[in-house]
Amino acid sequence: MRIFKKNGNIFHILSEAIVEGTIVVNQEFIIVSINRRAESLFEYDPDELIGKPLSQIIPDKYKELHQKHMAEFFQSGTQRRMAEGRVLFGLKKSEKEFPLEVGLNPFTIYQRKYALAVVYDMTQTLEYRRKLKIKGKALEFALNGIVITDAEQKDNPIIYYNRAFQKLTGYTNDEILGHNCRFLQGKDRNQEGIKKIREAVKTGSSCQVQVRNYKKDGTMFWNEVSVNPIRATNGDITHFVGIQNDVTDRVMAQQEIRHLIKIFNDSLNEIYVFDAETLEFTHANFGAQKSIGYKLSELKSMKPYELMPEFNKSEFKKLIQPILTNSRKKVELETTYFRKDGTTYPVEIHIQSSSLENRTLVVAIVMDISDKKDYTLKLEETVAERTEQLRQALSKEKELGELKTKFLSLVSHEFKTPLSAILTSATLIGKYPLEEQQPKRAKHIKSITSEIKHLTGILDDFLSVERLEQGKEIYNMTEFYLSKVVNEVVYSANMLLKAGQKIEYPLNIEEVRIIQDEKIVALTLTNLLHNAIKYSADNTTISLEVEIKEDQIIFRIVDQGVGIPLADQKHIFERYFRAENVLTTQGTGIGLNIVKTHLGQLGGSIEFESEENKGSVFTVMLPLT
Repeated sequence: MRIFKKNGNIFHILSEAIVEGTIVVNQEFIIVSINRRAESLFEYDPDELIGKPLSQIIPDKYKELHQKHMAEFFQSGTQRRMAEGRVLFGLKKSEKEFPLEVGLNPFTIYQRKYALAVVYDMTQTLEYRRKLKIKGKALEFALNGIVITDAEQKDNPIIYYNRAFQKLTGYTNDEILGHNCRFLQGKDRNQEGIKKIREAVKTGSSCQVQVRNYKKDGTMFWNEVSVNPIRATNGDITHFVGIQNDVTDRVMAQQEIRHLIKIFNDSLNEIYVFDAETLEFTHANFGAQKSIGYKLSELKSMKPYELMPEFNKSEFKKLIQPILTNSRKKVELETTYFRKDGTTYPVEIHIQSSSLENRTLVVAIVMDISDKKDYTLKLEETVAERTEQLRQALSKEKELGELKTKFLSLVSHEFKTPLSAILTSATLIGKYPLEEQQPKRAKHIKSITSEIKHLTGILDDFLSVERLEQGKEIYNMTEFYLSKVVNEVVYSANMLLKAGQKIEYPLNIEEVRIIQDEKIVALTLTNLLHNAIKYSADNTTISLEVEIKEDQIIFRIVDQGVGIPLADQKHIFERYFRAENVLTTQGTGIGLNIVKTHLGQLGGSIEFESEENKGSVFTVMLPLT
């Protein structure tokens, strides 16, 4: 103590010059010097701790261990951190504990050993570490892929990625860390979105784009990328944060919707849409505008009855009232339409309603029947001379009319429900803008995708019928692995399975190669499997069996579904025919007709056995040469 009093001025000046707290203790662990910073940390008045044991500022539970460490330190006399790697605790005058980090430095004066303890208050540091750890966990468990690149290194390499990024891309740790993000682009680098990312990195700005990226297995996915710079306190960019979001389903759904809208707009048939309450036109496709002569902008200032000379406002409202009150699903009539140039032409109109949220819209499909009218007049003029021919022609006309009406009814019904579902889901998606609402958006995107696939299947069936009727179908006989086609068909069918349904996969076909039209084999199996799923209840099994003989291959699709009534079985392959027990189930009635026609063209056949409420077995036989 006397030594420090003797040299107090010099030591005091030195200790007060140090920013951190300093405490000097002798071999008896008595405090012989302490600077103002340390006294402030422990909440003591100046010189109040001088001559006091060091244990006075150590919590009781740590005193014994602390005295042991100090004894070892005096014995070794080596400069070091006390309890390195662990947090120590000090005791304030108010009996409050607080975290410390202590650096010990030995020195000797007049053959007396002393220890200079440099004391750091770790309270704020530990809180910062805790918050940093929480933020790190948040990044690690985020659903979006996140990467951080080092802008101060050459080529901006990745220095951090989270689990979601690795799961999204499929790359390993060594393939990600230290590499530029361009490995996700493959060879597809000439994209507008990628150019925007390069420009943002170059200028140090933020951007958000959609680009095509590729997983490790080569699978392409649409990636919604957000790039944001991180700046140091001096304004220099040190890092970039990239947030990845797989929006493939959303982009594909949008493309499908745009495609369907294009089909609607480009159709040469006249299609008008107007509001049920105000009778104001909301849309008219290309075919309508071309036939009527008015542009959509002009039609929006008009009402539907203004195009129909036989109707006024009250009569037109009375006409559409049944479909608005749901007493009728649609209204059909023949009338006359006004063109913009003042001419008229006979039309056949099919009118039905469609709900969009709290709004009811009316869709009118209009067909120019001028040719039909002219044909009828010519028949009437020659009725006296060609009575028998007229009877046959009228019979054929009636048959065609019934087929046309059935077809239009079918199209109207089959398109109305999916389109309504698509419109509803597309509208509801816009009501979920927040990130945490992604599951709700995904649900509606999945619904849109499903309905679009359904509509695409219907269109494919109709186009297939047209090609078959016109003899335009071209068959391509190739050799292929049977398992490839079966795997693709079963994978697609699995997407449609009801609760508890399953498909039994055929065994021992992995190495089987056959020569046939691969597309027709896939179409046949797809149609039969989809029917089996559609007409079977939950928790049932559908079997796909394969039997290969020397010169032919046989497929059997076995289900436990509703079966086919005996009276309907003779008509089951007729076009547009629907069995009596499935009329309320979605379907066009042309799938089996298409399959049977294709198989016949390829020298094959299809037959079935069925019992109502017990199930069906469809057997397909195809030659292998």
